[in-house]
Amino acid sequence: MRKIQAQGVHHITLTGTDRQTSIDFWEGLLGMPFVFDQPNLDNPDEGHLYFDPGDGRLITVFTNETRTPDPRRTPTEPGCVHHLAFNVSRASFSQAVTRLDERGIGHSGVKDRGFMDSIYFKDPMGLLIELATYKFEPPVGHTHADVMIEAHKLRVERGDYNIAEVHLADAIEGLVLRRQGTLSEDRGPKDPYSKS
Repeated sequence: MRKIQAQGVHHITLTGTDRQTSIDFWEGLLGMPFVFDQPNLDNPDEGHLYFDPGDGRLITVFTNETRTPDPRRTPTEPGCVHHLAFNVSRASFSQAVTRLDERGIGHSGVKDRGFMDSIYFKDPMGLLIELATYKFEPPVGHTHADVMIEAHKLRVERGDYNIAEVHLADAIEGLVLRRQGTLSEDRGPKDPYSKS
């Protein structure tokens, strides 16, 4: 038996309401360019809109002009989508509360998740949306996931409840130590200010 190896998210498709609500939310609020439009090939009564969330992957929405927005929270039972999280830069994140408030959109305010900060709000159909920004940049040649797994190992080894910034900093230091050689014989921490 062998795996079917995934290599990233290809697209996520959501059931939306009318066409304009989808365009206004995904492009008009979240800045995702509207890049493709065709009928839903499995249901001729629906449109199929495609948006680029910023990484070239796709968020797609099935639309139907007979459906109207329902802001009640979408189901969260097993098998349902709890929320979608989108990466935003620290600069954009710092403006998110103000820009949601300007539109009168209720939100969670900033939530500290240890390795990232998050803001939550609902889309017009009641789906929970998260705007997330990492608290770190991975070292060159590594991904955020590389840092996360190293930070997780440190957290567990130290008996800490959740990942914190100290785990991230130590994980990054360890990744750099293993990846990049040096001419120094001793790479340990030093105090250059303690010499007389």
